[in-house]
Amino acid sequence: MNTYETMNEVLVKLFNDIMIIEEKAIITANFKNISNNDMHVIEAIGIDKAKNMTAVAKLLSVTVGTLTIAINNLVKKGYVDRVRSNQDRRVVLISLTKKGEEAYRHHEKFHYEMIEATLAGLSEEETKVLVHALTNLKDFFYKYKR
Repeated sequence: MNTYETMNEVLVKLFNDIMIIEEKAIITANFKNISNNDMHVIEAIGIDKAKNMTAVAKLLSVTVGTLTIAINNLVKKGYVDRVRSNQDRRVVLISLTKKGEEAYRHHEKFHYEMIEATLAGLSEEETKVLVHALTNLKDFFYKYKR
């Protein structure tokens, strides 16, 4: 198999498998009532400070209406708090509950372990080459995102 065929096989298989594998890894007994998509909403909200719905929707590349459906479910399940801004009552702010922060950290740990496994055994120069190649791939996909 030549380099093109190998890269094509690896990338296509990886993209097809990554969401399934990630879901199996992060949706555990403690977080069995949420989906992989829910976990990515939790990740977009983050643990720093409350965010408005528009900002989170933009991070996820979804409409505010689509995000509202996800947030409604996460509020019911106890992962997200939703409040109106004191400065502007039209603005809805969302933040993670303690349970949401636990899910966030669980997901973050999976990502950390994934990166560690990817870089295991690579030299500093190999790591730089891999980061450069993945940045090129990211840039390629972002052209289609617009």
